[in-house]
Amino acid sequence: MNKAAEKSTQQFESVFVSPMRSYTLAALDYYQQVVSAQMDAARAYSDMTIAQARTWLDVKDADSFKKAMESQQKTASDLMERMKGDSEKVTSISQNFMQESQKMAEETTKKAVETAKQ
Repeated sequence: MNKAAEKSTQQFESVFVSPMRSYTLAALDYYQQVVSAQMDAARAYSDMTIAQARTWLDVKDADSFKKAMESQQKTASDLMERMKGDSEKVTSISQNFMQESQKMAEETTKKAVETAKQ
């Protein structure tokens, strides 16, 4: 009787607990990467905004106004490139998580089928 209970516990661990733990760890890693990417992006956007505001505070004449306008155009271009890169980064993180999750689901299904055959 004790062996049967032990086997059931091992099967439960193998089919349910272990895969859920693996998925949870993968999900936590995913969320940590996404939040980190978002925080990096927010910091970069804030830095660009503050730098641009400082540029405008230095406007004193037509020449400095022209320089501020040029700086604003460059900042806007840099911001668009940064946003594109950040979007690609988050997409890549999401795709990796999706592929990893799909692989885990397939492995779990395979284990469940093998366990059911026993």
